[in-house]
Amino acid sequence: MPQPPDVDSVGRARARYIPALRFDALTPLYDPLVALTTRETRFKRRLLDQASLASGQRVLDVGCGTGTLAVEAWQARPGVVVAGLDGDQAVLGRAARKVAEEDAAVVLSEGFSDALPFPSGSFDRALSTLFFHHLSLDAKRRTFAELARVLRAGGELHVADWGRPETMLMRIASWPLRLLDGVEQTRDNVEGRLPELMRDAGLVDVATLGGLSTAFGTMAFYRATAAA
Repeated sequence: MPQPPDVDSVGRARARYIPALRFDALTPLYDPLVALTTRETRFKRRLLDQASLASGQRVLDVGCGTGTLAVEAWQARPGVVVAGLDGDQAVLGRAARKVAEEDAAVVLSEGFSDALPFPSGSFDRALSTLFFHHLSLDAKRRTFAELARVLRAGGELHVADWGRPETMLMRIASWPLRLLDGVEQTRDNVEGRLPELMRDAGLVDVATLGGLSTAFGTMAFYRATAAA
């Protein structure tokens, strides 16, 4: 059975929670905006190829949003079981509709990444797309520590998120996103610090696996492994 997160930490998380587009009224625009500006089909397919999912694996999509990646993960490899977690009830409602339409083996939960409601060693893979740049530095640290906890030994974390801009054009392109989502929250991403934070959390074999140019800057791809 899932272990309940600490009540105080969940309360703090709820108090600081900000929707993906900062305002609840903009949530209906999330899917079309992501599709228009991030080369969504390409980067999500690349991340799933990178994760090399296998039948029978348990997969966590942390910060699953409207459920696009969670459903695609289930479609990519028959026999995987996917858990999607997000702190936003509105986007989880949209995710639930996508799961129902596909009759997908995806279980959705409301919760926060820095207090994951799952036992240790629950998952073979953890996935995350366009999520970490929303978090404060402290929340990033706790989230990576939680992901290290819920992955089995040798399990892998695969992340696609904004990274260090590869060119001056990509640096300029990243500023509208940084102003929207917060200069401080996005600083660790654009300074390329996510691998360092993964290592600090006890993850090993951390690697940056290239980038992808988008309308909002460089999308970076990362892999890390839970230690034995």
